Amino acid sequence: SCVGLRNLLQGLIFSDRYYSKRNHLQTICLYSKIKQKKFHILDFSRGTCTHRTLPPGSILPRRLFSSKEGTKIPSKTTQNTSITTSELLNKNLLKSEQENWNDMSARYKAMTKRIKEKLEELHNKYALNSGSPRIRVGENVYFEENGCIFLSKADDVDEANVDILFSTEDLGFSDAFIQRIRISPDQRYMAISLKSENSEEATCVIMTLGDFPVVKKVISNVFSFEWATNDVLCYTSQKNLKCQNVFMTTFTNKKHAKLVYTEQDARFFVDIGCTKDRRFLTINSNSKTTSEVWLIDCRHPFKLPTLVQARTKGVIYHIEHRNDELYILTTYGEPAEYKLMKAPVASSGMENWQLFYALEEKTKLVDLEMFSDYCIMFLKNAGHLYLNVISFVSHSVQSIKLPAWACEFELESHPEPTASTCYFQLTSPVHPPKRFAYSFKENNLIEQAVQEVPIITNCHTTRLLAKSKDETLVPITVFHNMNSKELHRKPLLVHVYGAYGIDLNMSFREEKLLLIEEGWILAYCHVRGGGELGLRWHRDGCQHNKLKGLHDLKACIMLLHELGFSQPKYTALAAASAGGVLAGALCNTDPELIKAVVLQAPFVDVLNTMMQTHLPLTIEEQEEWGNPLADEKCLKYIKSYCPYQNIKTQRYPSVFITAYENDQRIPLTGVLQYVQKLRKAALDHASSTSKKGNWIPNIILDIQASGSHCDSSWEDSLNE
Repeated sequence: SCVGLRNLLQGLIFSDRYYSKRNHLQTICLYSKIKQKKFHILDFSRGTCTHRTLPPGSILPRRLFSSKEGTKIPSKTTQNTSITTSELLNKNLLKSEQENWNDMSARYKAMTKRIKEKLEELHNKYALNSGSPRIRVGENVYFEENGCIFLSKADDVDEANVDILFSTEDLGFSDAFIQRIRISPDQRYMAISLKSENSEEATCVIMTLGDFPVVKKVISNVFSFEWATNDVLCYTSQKNLKCQNVFMTTFTNKKHAKLVYTEQDARFFVDIGCTKDRRFLTINSNSKTTSEVWLIDCRHPFKLPTLVQARTKGVIYHIEHRNDELYILTTYGEPAEYKLMKAPVASSGMENWQLFYALEEKTKLVDLEMFSDYCIMFLKNAGHLYLNVISFVSHSVQSIKLPAWACEFELESHPEPTASTCYFQLTSPVHPPKRFAYSFKENNLIEQAVQEVPIITNCHTTRLLAKSKDETLVPITVFHNMNSKELHRKPLLVHVYGAYGIDLNMSFREEKLLLIEEGWILAYCHVRGGGELGLRWHRDGCQHNKLKGLHDLKACIMLLHELGFSQPKYTALAAASAGGVLAGALCNTDPELIKAVVLQAPFVDVLNTMMQTHLPLTIEEQEEWGNPLADEKCLKYIKSYCPYQNIKTQRYPSVFITAYENDQRIPLTGVLQYVQKLRKAALDHASSTSKKGNWIPNIILDIQASGSHCDSSWEDSLNE
């Protein structure tokens, strides 16, 4: 698909605060059935494995902080004393919260045991029906299962003929997950990136393939990489959560590595990709609102990269290539939503861009895939999913509405440009992934039934529109058991995010299905600041519009209650990362609407964070939150909604927070201080109220020693 398209379309947000902890599917590993080939370890001296899992095509979202607070300075100054005191205070707070957690969690042991057993049952029922993605190169297929990479022939289903090429465990990467696989065009080399749950940085392992796979090179701190030719690899390096350099390394007899590109602007993040036809590598330099692309010609990789179009403030664009023309996915022109344009390779400047296809209003472009004669757009409109199939030959457009239950697409990786069929999966929070195919030849959608996935028949999906404070209609997606009666007495779990132009994660999760089976109602509030209705929906909920997202959330919850979906005393609110801003703000402004809140690695102190420019992502995040250091109005505005700044003595809902000791995106210090301040306000309110049997909320913080603001293994996700 368009190189790095998902990163671009979801707000250009490597730094986003939300990262969904999708469960890694436990697939049946072929490892035990195959005789393993021998490995030869070469040039392994640099291989410090600092990594974390990230499924291919996913983005690492917000606020990867590497907080330097607490760093010891070797001098006897007042500063040294204050930092040491701060460290000691945080250490004591951490110890106190851990003791409180041990005490509180003991009360839930019986419930935890029951839920865990049920989740394992659901996981075994549904997850094993899903195979791992396949990468087809010529007649060979490469795939990963349980930390092993396998090679088989495309049409060979005999497991005995499958070769193992790589094993994380046998090469000393036992705590790592395979994030990305890239095979060189002639299949002589394979590049793999590995990450662990406890770190943001990845390690790239390059192997020589053949009868005896050999580890050729290990490169630390790599974010993205692509093969320019059979033996030339380009990659970006990551340092302090930033990617600003592109390197090229060769594996010919004359081995060398060189710097190809450097980004000077701290607001921009650089990644590298490859056009579908492998004609160009693209160096993509993106801020939250602006982008610039340079091309490396794969036929002449050692020539200097060429610029497509110099960055223009507010214009995002991305590149694909077909028949000596560039296809440009861009926000250029009116309206400032995504449109597909094209231009000759030789004259690629903006003045030569011609409109090829424009999206309808309030339509979200989720993904795009180029084939030799067709382009497929994966779209969202009013909560429904569509395919738009554009013919390059006839210039016709066919629009196909997908099943009403579907909430998410998952495009299968690396389809051949000449393929006659496009394969993808559809899913929802309560529907396991189901495979579909679109046939260009037949012009129709085919539901695949290769593997038997149990059908969820007892869950009803409803789509609503809530009227916000300024009359804007805000979409809500609701799931509940069709057999449930008296819905106003059922517990309700509301989900919210609303930042960076990212949609709420609505892929399948076993725990959501468990809640449905136990009579819960699930509601997903697609508030402004997210991306569900396109780029304008994001713009209307960021910077000086952030309060609109809060008004949207309040309107959604009130409508749900008015329509008989539960009531305040049975309502819980769930949010992760930057979603903690709106959830925390609602706790301050309208605590009577909810009884409980569940926050995962929440961003709850916007003001203090955005005032600290030494944090690596603060400057690039100014396009989302504003710059309170340079703008007094912005400072006052952030202060008006910031969850930490607006805690007051009042009745609060119960709050359960999961935080990570090694989380660089959301520093633990801020979460600890938020919990302390919130607990004090709730206790002060209880003690100042003379009502008999006054309710005191539980405010619980679970600090995970392992894990970070990233994906987790199925086992860790289950424990959480």
